[in-house]
Amino acid sequence: MMPLSMASSGETVTISAVRAGWGLQRRLADMGLTPGVKVRVISIGRPGQVVLDVRGSRLALGHGVAGKIMVNAVESRDR
Repeated sequence: MMPLSMASSGETVTISAVRAGWGLQRRLADMGLTPGVKVRVISIGRPGQVVLDVRGSRLALGHGVAGKIMVNAVESRDR
């Protein structure tokens, strides 16, 4: 498990937890970022923003918010 802010561009990850207060958890849930959801990292600009593909929509998060979202890398089926 690692913070979303540590993922690489082009990587697909699964959200495992959101380590934030209730308000931020709810706001992220409203955007579709809940545990179990797979997201693809489009780009990560340091220290700027993290751009994601979430269920076919693009979403930009600040680097600090992305650091509160814990993710697991998705295993490739080619292995």
